[in-house]
Amino acid sequence: MELLIVVIALALIFDFINGFHDAANSIATVVSTKVLSPLQAVLWAAFFNFVAFLIFKDHAVANTIGKTVYADFITLPVILSGLLAAIFWNLITWWYGIPSSSSHTLIGGFAGAAICHAFLSNGIMPIGEIIDSGKIGKTALFIFLAPIVGMIISILFTLIFIQHRTWLKVSILCSLAGLLFYVFIGFQENKLDENMKKFFKVDKYTYEVNIKHDTTKLEKLEKAKESAKACTPYLTYYEKEGAGKVADEIVKNVNLKDITLSKVGDGLNKFFKLEILKNKSKKDSSFKKEYQEMKAVVESLKPIAKTYYGRDIDSMVMAMNAAYPIGHDKGGAFKKAVNIDIKKELTKEIEKADNKILRWALVGALLIFALTFIYTEKIKEPTAHRTSSSFKKLQLLSSAAFSIGHGGNDAQKVMGIIAAALIANGNIVDIKSMPDWVPLSCYFAISLGTLSGGWKIVKTMGSKITKVTPIEGVCAETAGASTLFITEQMGIPVSTTHTITGSIVGVGLVKGISSVKWGVTISLLWAWILTIPVSALLAALVYFIIHLFS
Repeated sequence: MELLIVVIALALIFDFINGFHDAANSIATVVSTKVLSPLQAVLWAAFFNFVAFLIFKDHAVANTIGKTVYADFITLPVILSGLLAAIFWNLITWWYGIPSSSSHTLIGGFAGAAICHAFLSNGIMPIGEIIDSGKIGKTALFIFLAPIVGMIISILFTLIFIQHRTWLKVSILCSLAGLLFYVFIGFQENKLDENMKKFFKVDKYTYEVNIKHDTTKLEKLEKAKESAKACTPYLTYYEKEGAGKVADEIVKNVNLKDITLSKVGDGLNKFFKLEILKNKSKKDSSFKKEYQEMKAVVESLKPIAKTYYGRDIDSMVMAMNAAYPIGHDKGGAFKKAVNIDIKKELTKEIEKADNKILRWALVGALLIFALTFIYTEKIKEPTAHRTSSSFKKLQLLSSAAFSIGHGGNDAQKVMGIIAAALIANGNIVDIKSMPDWVPLSCYFAISLGTLSGGWKIVKTMGSKITKVTPIEGVCAETAGASTLFITEQMGIPVSTTHTITGSIVGVGLVKGISSVKWGVTISLLWAWILTIPVSALLAALVYFIIHLFS
């Protein structure tokens, strides 16, 4: 338990460091254009970092981070080593004013420590059996794609905003608003399908069959896929009917017996602390006997759940209590553990896919831009001063949007690490069981970190890449926010640093290639490329040292 507390504390410290390390990303342009003072800017950014807690409920990025390393190789020392390496690299890059990626530092550290642990425990083995190479590969790919996407969107917004024909740019902005609305509807539909696969444990059974080569789980995998697919026709009604109605239809028309019994099994595992005992038995052989005894108890109670499926919960609890006396003092807790409300759980899983707030926020921002152009260029006589003043005000909106994206993307990465630690310690069964205090504390920590500021990096981001005007600041921040919102919907952990850098380069390119200081940009690129491998090596070294003295 002591080590778990240390790991959680270090994770929140990393989150805090991430906040001040990445503060420059969301405040650089708004400070460099003198829209806000540095103190006002960090207060503004910190507030909207925390607002992200109220918006992002699916935690897709946290899920990706938490599952970067396969469960068999996640231990508290592995997570501790990854965090120590990530904190060290973050502080070094902050000290030298290099806007490196906190996200990729964390991923590299986690993976490097896990690989070292696997090699020391089992000898040399395929990397693909230790870490999810697909998730790592996708994350590594977006080291390059995120800034490119940010740059392209930034160029698009800049070209629209400098267009002299008011009604043409208003029409383009309204068309973009409509396009984004339907793109995010598509993201929502894809996420609904993905969430159903998670709900029926398709990913868990896929891992056991494909990575652990457990052919006994093949039938469960096929059934899980069929059940998830059977839900698809009812998910199409979510936008109009809501989660409750969709869950009702799924409960009526889809066989939920297997998944309900599986979740009862999860409840039994948790009640008898099976995961905790399993992890303890790996470290200390004296716990093996207790683990085997409790495992036998759980396995003996699972058939009772199957026998009583569909009847009242009290009868099932009584039968289980007869098979293995739970004790009157623990009766309430036991009943709560095995009393699975499948419809309620299904409804929660469906609701996680909702992106209405993000969707309407982006659409609303584009419509506000369009109305601003109508006001400054058609209702009022257009002047350079009025246009500049309007865009200084709009920068408050765009920087707020980017800060929300920063909070939603980066806080989730630490949530994924803490969830992995809780799973490794046996406190929770999976990331979906993550207690509410985890996201709350992560968003609070990153907001506090942002509040402390990162002035060394502000200079690099705000002026060394290219000189930024208010209109360009709005374009860069809106492009960065759009990129973060899109990648969050896809569950891809991207770097806010990479994203805003690409967006700032984009506004510079519109003025001409010579407007961008390519020497600075290339130096940043090298820092980005080196972050994952250097963090992985540092974490492997830290784990090796911990292993020697443990």
